[in-house]
Amino acid sequence: MKTKNEIIKLLTHDKRLRDSDSKLIARFWNNELEEKGIDVNKITAYEFLCLFATGKLHNTEGITRMRRKVQEENKKLRGERYYERKTKLTNHMKEKLGYPIDNSCKVPKQRGYFEY
Repeated sequence: MKTKNEIIKLLTHDKRLRDSDSKLIARFWNNELEEKGIDVNKITAYEFLCLFATGKLHNTEGITRMRRKVQEENKKLRGERYYERKTKLTNHMKEKLGYPIDNSCKVPKQRGYFEY
């Protein structure tokens, strides 16, 4: 199973996975287990943990890293919170490096009708 192709397929078919690494990983592993011929309704937690611990399932870091890469390359597969996460990360890194955080990296708040 090619990680990138599977991530693209999952993000394309289910928008809920675009903003939730936990849901994406669970669906990825579900598909991976089915591909190996393992019935996910019959496997025990212990058997699952043994597969994970022995490296027979993709690791979480690889799945999430590939999700970030795919979303960076393909704007259509980005979730609703993508820009919010990027803004927070950018501001955090600027602050850590000692740069001033200007308004260019802040997500603008919408004003109500009577607010000035």
